[in-house]
Amino acid sequence: MKRRVLLIDDFHEYLHQSMQGDFDVIDCGDCDATEVGSLLKLHQPEGLFVRSKIFIDKELMTASSGLKWIGRGGAGMDNIDEISAQELGIHCFNAGEANSDAVGEHTLAMLLGLLTRLPKANAEVKSGKWDREGNRGFELKGKTVGIVGYGNTGSAVAQKLKGFGVDILAYDKYKSGFGDDMVTEVSEQDLLRKSDVITLHIPLTDETKLWLDKSRLDQCKEGIYLLNLSRGMVLDLVEVERSMNSGKILGFAADVLSVEPPWNDKDENRKLAVDRMMDLNHTIFSPHVGGWTVESYRKISVILFDKMLKLYDIQSNL
Repeated sequence: MKRRVLLIDDFHEYLHQSMQGDFDVIDCGDCDATEVGSLLKLHQPEGLFVRSKIFIDKELMTASSGLKWIGRGGAGMDNIDEISAQELGIHCFNAGEANSDAVGEHTLAMLLGLLTRLPKANAEVKSGKWDREGNRGFELKGKTVGIVGYGNTGSAVAQKLKGFGVDILAYDKYKSGFGDDMVTEVSEQDLLRKSDVITLHIPLTDETKLWLDKSRLDQCKEGIYLLNLSRGMVLDLVEVERSMNSGKILGFAADVLSVEPPWNDKDENRKLAVDRMMDLNHTIFSPHVGGWTVESYRKISVILFDKMLKLYDIQSNL
């Protein structure tokens, strides 16, 4: 009997093709949570693949009595109730290593954009304005870059920074002993106090929610550049805007926001803060695409399929 797998969200054709023959695949790319629940009850799959479309809670997990595993197409597990999965004996895995290079490159693009003021200069030239002095930028060389979170993406950012002549500091609450000739492992306090640039690459958990708040921003030096390419809720956007107004933050770039898209945010203070930051020349925003390149789209499916095979102890001959 073929193993039955439910696909939620869009996945590269590699995943579909690789499962043909050995697996019975139910494609639910356009389903909402209610429809997913109904399909789980109807088909009783033993595995499901999901990206970020819906939250997989205990109710959905128990809808299929034979559910054995959940594979998430991306980094982090914040849309899966891992505690319930553990209680139910459901194995969870992701493909965090698949898009680390993409996020690393996106981080560098955003940082260089902030320092060179390239987005502003580009918009002005295209509109007929030629302002050299108003677009005088800063060099990255000689600055201290602090990386918060030294997992797949954090370490990829450090790798991409090689050659820019910067000092790289990294802090990770759950890892140690990773310092080398490229990066210096430091405490949270030292990173906040010494960094000219701070870039966030931490998962969203109860512990990291609003991690970068007023108290931590107050510990930072004056005139930093801040980037967030992890999850929107790991920082307090209202406090970020206040710090920009005071000059504590010279530039801010984010690929992720607390609510996406931000105009759907029900928190009026946060929505107003984001709206005001959108009008600033020293901010850069992108629509959560840092890890969503043409290459990473395929790599996510390749890694998920390989990890699934290892669960079954099957050797892939593809």
